[in-house]
Parts: sequence; C-alpha cells; structure tokens
Amino acid sequence: MFHQINVGILAQKTIQFKLNGIYKLKADNNFYEGDYELSINDNQIFFNNKFYTQLAFEPESYNSSSFELKNVCIGIQFHWERIENQIFKGIIRFVLKNDLIQAVNNLPVEDYLESVISSEMNAENPLELLKAHAVISRSWILAQLQKKQAIMDKKYDSSFISENEIIKWYDREDHEDYDVCSDDHCQRYQGITRISAPEVIEAVASTKGEVLMFEEMICDTRFSKCCGGITEEFENCWEPQHFTYLSSVACDNSPVPEQKSEDWILSSPPAFCNTNDKVILSRILNDYDRETNDFYRWKVIYSQKELSTLMQKKSGIDFGEIVDLIPCERGKSGRIVRLLIQGTKKTMYVGKELEIRKYLSETHLYSSAFVVEKNQIINEIPHEFILHGAGWGHGVGLCQIGAAVMASKGFDYQEILKHYFEGANIVKL
Repeated sequence: MFHQINVGILAQKTIQFKLNGIYKLKADNNFYEGDYELSINDNQIFFNNKFYTQLAFEPESYNSSSFELKNVCIGIQFHWERIENQIFKGIIRFVLKNDLIQAVNNLPVEDYLESVISSEMNAENPLELLKAHAVISRSWILAQLQKKQAIMDKKYDSSFISENEIIKWYDREDHEDYDVCSDDHCQRYQGITRISAPEVIEAVASTKGEVLMFEEMICDTRFSKCCGGITEEFENCWEPQHFTYLSSVACDNSPVPEQKSEDWILSSPPAFCNTNDKVILSRILNDYDRETNDFYRWKVIYSQKELSTLMQKKSGIDFGEIVDLIPCERGKSGRIVRLLIQGTKKTMYVGKELEIRKYLSETHLYSSAFVVEKNQIINEIPHEFILHGAGWGHGVGLCQIGAAVMASKGFDYQEILKHYFEGANIVKL
C-alpha cells in the first residue's frame, strides 16, 4: 500500500521560497536554510549561482521543519481565484517542465489528509463530518494511485472531438509528473497553512487506515460542494464506466423522485443541502467559499452579446449569435451531459458536464444542471438568456453541504458515508 504522495503545488518561470529549518540538497549534499529564488536560464534551473536539471530539498527534521512557497495561486479559473503564500511539510522538489519550474511536495498520505480536510472545509465543522471527509479523501487518493499504476503503460484518452462534437472530461491524464495537484481539480491541499484545529488531526487519526471499498477495490470516492438535491452518476461526468457505489441518491432519506429534470430544477424541494442556515454554512465553508451565496438554486442572466462573446472566448469557436442551448442528455440529477449549441455560424454538441460549465462562464458555471429561458426574441434570435440552475459542482458522491447538515442533525460518519456511497463498506487497511 502507498505511504507517500507527490503533490504538484505550482508551476512558474521563477519561484521564491523559504526553508524554515535545515534542508539538505541532494544534488550537492550541502545544507540550506532561509530565503531563495529559482529561475530558468539556458533551459536549466538556476539556483545559488549554479545550474541544475532538478532540485530536491529534504528536511533534516520532518516535524520541526517546513518550507514556504510564495505566490501560490488557488481556486484556479474559479471566481474565488487568488494568490497566497503557503507553508508545507516534507520534501520539496523542483523540476523543469514545458519552460516552467514545477514545485512538487512529497509527504506521507496521512499528513496530506490533515491539510486536505482543513483546506476543503472549515475545521470548525462537526467532528463526524470531518471523519467522513477523512475517509473519502483517503479513499480517493489511494484509488487514484492504484489507477495511475494500472494505466501507466496504456494510452488514456479522455476526449472525443469531431467537426460538430466535443466530448471531454478531465481526470488522470492531466498529471503525469506527480500524483495529484493541490487545487480543486483534485483535492484542495494548502499545506499546514490551513491546519488550524485539533479536531482535524483527531478526525484523521481516529479513522487512520479506513477506506471505502466495493468488491475488494478501493472506492473512487468523489465529492462536490452541493448536489442540488440529487447526486449524479460517475459516468455522466468522467469516463463511461459505472460504479455501483456512485449511483444517484436523493440528498435526504427519500428515494430519487420520478420527476422531469426541468421541473425538479425549477422547484426547491427539501434536501439536506437545501439550507440557508448561516451558522451551519459558516462552519461548512471556508471564507472564500462563502462568497457564493446561492448554491442550491441559482440564476445567471446573459445578454446575447455577452453570451456569444463569452462562448467564443472560452471555446475558441465563433458560433455567431446564439440561437438556442438545447439539453440533449441529462443525468439523474438534472445535470446536462450533452448540450447542443445552435448559432448562426456554427452548431455543435458539447459535453461532458465540466466542458459545458467552462463554455458558459468566465470561470466555471456552478453546475450543468440548468434550464434555459429565452427572452426578447427578435427575428428568431433571443437577446436574453436566463439559466436557472441547481447545485454547485459535479454532484457525484458525497455532497459536502448535505453531509454537514447530516452531521449537525446527529448522524455519525459511518451513516453519512453509507448514505452517499450505497453498497460500499468501510474497511481498515
């Protein structure tokens, strides 16, 4: 079983960093401490007046040493994107790739999890929610490492592109030089910067080694902020493979309703994640996540000019004026899997859910579960589009806000996990 993990933190032309403690540079067997800067010179990494192909700094004392990376971008391409200085434990490697210096952190999986739980959610959450998230975050990363080994020497294709169709999803192929990244594409990992409460350490320690398993395989346990009332199936967001434990479930204790997706989205049915309780939400979400107010049901309005300009910018395709946005396939949560974009110059099918969200927002649309309303139609051309939407994120697996509400109502972490991952078993490795 895996004990260490490599996390890609950033990639820049120059990197400023600080070693808080004594670190040994493997390339020259010398010891370093303090502030430094890396740059690219003659297609090599320039450090301390010398040239290197790669650098690896290892702490003399793991527990008492740390390193700080300056100007780390978090929330990349999301509306809360910002720059931070972040502090980490473990080994720091710098590798040259595509004319950029990549910073990669190597550390034990359990230490990685302490940061993920604090980075993904507010550490003041109920302990049972933190435990549930520790188990799914541990399961997810170990499942990714297993999958990486399985496809190591195989061609992995995550797109289908033709003249009139783009079907694409985003997963394992994006990270060849490390196991996972530190941003929302994988799991938020912001080092010891975010580890602010003993409850997080307790949640990881008390569930140490626990993972979700299904038929002797570690579960690929996905999660999102808010499912919108019904969780989505794995194959509607990623590769066309069905996982029983990632089937669609209602975000309460009722069966999945037999209702048209459009009617479901335009209503506001009860669900664990249907809450406006500011006390609960202040515990669930980190400060920058609380910049999003309406996540269970939301609305976005575009003029014709705004939408056509945005879609050309995000897709690189000149659709002309947008005539219609037609959902051709929806998942069980109402999320659009395949969307027909009709323009005066170009008509195309687009999928899967994240690709659709990218086309329809400067950052990322909250979700692809939306109903299109067309107004001010002149000569068959709408001059206003209103997207009425549901949920925040892909909606697969655990609904973070729903799980937090469950924990606040007295459900323990095992009950939370069994609700969102039907048929999976909690196993201590």
